[in-house]
Amino acid sequence: MGEVGFRREYGRRRRTSGRRFGFIVMCLGNALFQLTRDHHVMPWRVRAAPIALALTILGWAALLHWRGRTVAGPDGITAYGPLRARRFAWPDVYDLRIEPGPAQRTDGPRWFAYLYRDDGRRTRLPFLDDWQLPGLYGLRTEVGALREAAALRRGAAWERRPEVEQRIRRRAAHHKAWQRAVTGAVVVLLVMLLVLFTEALSGTTLRPVLLLVCVPAASFTLLAALLHWRWESQVPRHLREP
Repeated sequence: MGEVGFRREYGRRRRTSGRRFGFIVMCLGNALFQLTRDHHVMPWRVRAAPIALALTILGWAALLHWRGRTVAGPDGITAYGPLRARRFAWPDVYDLRIEPGPAQRTDGPRWFAYLYRDDGRRTRLPFLDDWQLPGLYGLRTEVGALREAAALRRGAAWERRPEVEQRIRRRAAHHKAWQRAVTGAVVVLLVMLLVLFTEALSGTTLRPVLLLVCVPAASFTLLAALLHWRWESQVPRHLREP
């Protein structure tokens, strides 16, 4: 692992299961079809937002499929995302860790590799997971090899520092708070879509700005403020101190 020409690349090796891919395509296709029908009761200005969202999701997934990969070399490690590449020199890497994903699926990755920096920020390393590699054991082997190579090149052994660990927990908690606030706002948005659809069917005055913008934005603001205030309760389980 200490050779000058050290290089490892991790990209998409295993395709998404046909059942899951077909379900996603069917749902998005049906949604676009229903929203673009000429006899749809909702005006175009109301339908534009969900159509744009569906197209954005499809474009993002396509870019991730074509560009996403993780490359490790003598100078550091680079994470290629859909739109940009993030490069980290080995001396700037605090740790490389394996952490569970948000959903424990049977037809997709369950464990992911993350890169941590001294300021507590973390970056997910694309396609370095137990789905693209031969299970959790293969993922642990690869991450261990990368940690060994990094230790040789930065001239320091791996050790945990309490002040960095505290920053990691705080950042993870605030990130979780943002995620839950967004999830709550999306749920509110879906409810408001149903309310707007009911208004369109009943012939009452449509209030798209109030229902699709103001109410979800207000719910997001309230949820985010509450969850950030109680950030200690948002620390992920695998980062909590015993």
